Amino acid sequence: MKQKEILVFGATGQIGRNLLRKLSKNNYKITAVTRNIHRAGYILKTQANPGYLNLVELRNFNINKIDNLVKECSICINLVGILYEKSKGQFETMHANFPDMLSQLANKYKIDKFIHVSALGIEQATDSNYAKSKLLGEKKIKQNFNNSIILKPSIVYSVDDKFTTKFMKLLSTLPLMPLYYNGKTKFSPIHVSDLTDIIFKMVENKTKDIVLECVGPENLSFKEMINLMLQSINKKRILLPMPYSFAALSAKILQILPNPLLTEDQLKLLKYDNIKSGLYKTNHDLEFKTNRNFKSEIDKYSFNWRTGGQFSKKNDVLN
Repeated sequence: MKQKEILVFGATGQIGRNLLRKLSKNNYKITAVTRNIHRAGYILKTQANPGYLNLVELRNFNINKIDNLVKECSICINLVGILYEKSKGQFETMHANFPDMLSQLANKYKIDKFIHVSALGIEQATDSNYAKSKLLGEKKIKQNFNNSIILKPSIVYSVDDKFTTKFMKLLSTLPLMPLYYNGKTKFSPIHVSDLTDIIFKMVENKTKDIVLECVGPENLSFKEMINLMLQSINKKRILLPMPYSFAALSAKILQILPNPLLTEDQLKLLKYDNIKSGLYKTNHDLEFKTNRNFKSEIDKYSFNWRTGGQFSKKNDVLN
């Protein structure tokens, strides 16, 4: 039996790097697409066993090049996603038009599966451009290709993320932390290794044509997660509920920055819980258990933001 060739878009992010390790460890041949092979190549090449990874540079949506890549693969995995727009219409381009193109090509060449990673908690967020673009992408995929698998994870975290690492860095230096919507928005954080395991199981098994919500073992409010991160870095900070008018103004200012801490669109999205919706099956329904506890996992790398760093002790005085 011919070994499956797997094509991965968005391989340089935390999910992609972990997935490359998992796939190559299990003897899958992978083609990973990156926008800058010189900048990302040295990172990606260390994630896979020699001979199992081929890197391809793609600076724009070159339909002919993408066509040839999809034609040669058995399974296509799309991990491409952005959290904020650098130019108007970028959400729709990345989250809707690109998956639309890939799923049409998947149907054209009748590949085994098209696995697309979308987002959880977006169905009700009709005032968010991010959410609307994600939903449009899901709709187009369902229309284009029957053998599609859409995975909808809650917040994905790890030492390589841009969520826990960013907030622990801020909490280690700022005297207070603003809470939007009183910190009541709920999440079901899933560790990147758990999500990678789910993707791998989707590659391995015969499941096709499914939308699956991917959630961790806990439901935590934003305030609860902030408190757990404070405990982990051994700090005490003032958690300040911020009125929406001030939050909207701060988001309007912050989104001007090259790497904004908060945008107006993200503030809108924060109104909505990011936990299982009941609309689709979850990984737990398919016996894909996620057992990694949020606090236990962040404790493994939170020393980076503790006073004393890796030599700090848990029982040090809080500061």
